[in-house]
Amino acid sequence: MKAIVFTEHGLPIDSAQALFDSELPRPTPGPRDLLVEVQAISVNPVDTKIRAGAGKTAPRVLGWDAVGTVREIGTEVTLFQPGDQVYYAGAIDRPGSNSQLHLVDERIVGHKPRSLDNASAAALPLTSITAWELLFDRLGVVENEGHGQSLLIIGAAGGVGSILLQLARQLTGLTVIGTASRPETRQWVSELGAHHVIDHSQPLVEQLNAIGYPEVDLVISLTHTDSHFAQLIAALRPQGKLALIDDPASLDVVPLKRKSLSLHWELMFTRSLYQTSDMIKQHELLERVAKLIDDGVLKTTLGEHFGTINAANLRRAHALIESGRAKGKIVLEGFGD
Repeated sequence: MKAIVFTEHGLPIDSAQALFDSELPRPTPGPRDLLVEVQAISVNPVDTKIRAGAGKTAPRVLGWDAVGTVREIGTEVTLFQPGDQVYYAGAIDRPGSNSQLHLVDERIVGHKPRSLDNASAAALPLTSITAWELLFDRLGVVENEGHGQSLLIIGAAGGVGSILLQLARQLTGLTVIGTASRPETRQWVSELGAHHVIDHSQPLVEQLNAIGYPEVDLVISLTHTDSHFAQLIAALRPQGKLALIDDPASLDVVPLKRKSLSLHWELMFTRSLYQTSDMIKQHELLERVAKLIDDGVLKTTLGEHFGTINAANLRRAHALIESGRAKGKIVLEGFGD
């Protein structure tokens, strides 16, 4: 089968060996696995971070977002049948989805939204799971509640921010404040439903004061948490909550104590990595997101379509993500002849 792989970490993305086209053996499903024929994928910062690590590896396939058709099922599969159209984000400790055929545990897979084409659906799984878990599992927000409370989202124009904004606006009563630093991303954040948009390249507290929110109840920081950390502590109301997904080199949590602030970290791969007893919740939330899409409550966060799934186009996508200027999600579709 066709696949895009790398064998050496840390190569610059303009190197032909950073990602290259290859042929790999057809995989065989385990008891709870689906064998999916991949039809569309999207690219996430986790792809670039893993590629940029250190050392050499056997040919490794990246990719943690996919849409495709179930071709085979394992002996213990109960949720899907061959022919089903599915979408999912996969598991970080297994080969990724940048391949024609891909194995994935049924408990982290959902039926693809019927109203979306493959490319539009591929933009959603990883970021939807991350955003849902941040809002409802980590911060403990309850659907249809939160009236009178405020949520500040740092880096709201990216993949996770784009779906998080919609979930917070459509499913809760929170006042949502998103940050973006460029005119096009500010417009994107506003169109996705933010009540207010401020600029994370400028002092945050002054801007929050200017819009009438000298304190916020909740903060979700999606990027550059270490550079904003002191400002986020200053902006949070006493007993507020801070959640993050990025990887600061270090984080001094002692300043949280004075305000009794709580810190919450989200990694959407935790459930699959540890085979947790509630792993199936990712299947359930993907099913819920699909229904919300089909009901017109949420919309895809596809930002750019980069064409066919091949090494050259994937290198372009990685380069854009590494530039920090991506808006929404970058999607690729089909493996060609």
